[in-house]
Amino acid sequence: MKEYTVVDLFCGAGGFSLGFHLTRRFRTLLAIDNYNPAGLTYKLNFPMVKVLLEDIKDVNDSLLRKILGGAKIDVLIGSPPCEPFTGANPRRERNPLDRLYKDPVGQLTLHYIRILGVLRPRFFVMENVPAITEDGLKDALLGEFERVGYERVYFNILEAENYGTPSHRRRVFVSNLKIQPAPSPSNITVKEALSNLPLPGGFPPNHDLPKEPSHRKMKRMSRLDWGEAMIHYQGADKELPNLIRLHPHRIAPTVLGSSRFIHPYENRFLTVREQARLMGFPDSFVFTGGRDDQYNMIGEAVPPPLAKAIGLYVASRLDEEGG
Repeated sequence: MKEYTVVDLFCGAGGFSLGFHLTRRFRTLLAIDNYNPAGLTYKLNFPMVKVLLEDIKDVNDSLLRKILGGAKIDVLIGSPPCEPFTGANPRRERNPLDRLYKDPVGQLTLHYIRILGVLRPRFFVMENVPAITEDGLKDALLGEFERVGYERVYFNILEAENYGTPSHRRRVFVSNLKIQPAPSPSNITVKEALSNLPLPGGFPPNHDLPKEPSHRKMKRMSRLDWGEAMIHYQGADKELPNLIRLHPHRIAPTVLGSSRFIHPYENRFLTVREQARLMGFPDSFVFTGGRDDQYNMIGEAVPPPLAKAIGLYVASRLDEEGG
């Protein structure tokens, strides 16, 4: 079967790329991110891909042409930062349009669209939180995509647990396709996701014990039932839980960069490897950088099982159009 080409913007550690690679239908030519631990992690796991550690604002047409050498790009994927839009951010701009046009981080979404207009791939898939469509933002984005030549754009809401991810994650995948992947037959529970792992320490990579909590925290931790949180913090419009003791017979809550979960049976936080399993990363995928960097990269990734389901669907549509 034909292999298609991909460019990944705001690639992070590479969860989105990994899912597309797992289909065996795609080859990533270029990945871009300005977060050094993410770029190093990406390069370690995808040694054949060109990785550009650069601020997207400084990536211009001539640099892209120089790196890609005129290669035809079939698909542009990417995940601009969601912090300006998410309700979990208590400091997001009050005016929704300011989140896109005034917030410097929100403006990075416009740079994704700018590069989309330069590369002109057959399909694009941009991941973010559903709040990026709220209160006039959807119409603003439609106008920006139309300006670079994409008049038909869809806002596909997908939930990761329906595609083989052991945690809840509801995201919008903005695309010039109606994305309708084939769902998994059943959900994967926390217990299933963490099964067959040895005691922390040694193999597999990233499976060392986190720092032991203080005596006071350990005492509070030991009293938590499944599904209970040790703390709550204020989001933009509601309180949100953290330090949750996972329920072994359910999927995990949404994994965020700030998420730390408590093991369902033991009085300790999850290892990086256990956290990665909740997002569907294989044990062969190695994270570099400090431990907080590793948790953050996992929480900010597109879950590979969901990315794979999207990749298979996109490949089928490319095939239908004649490769």
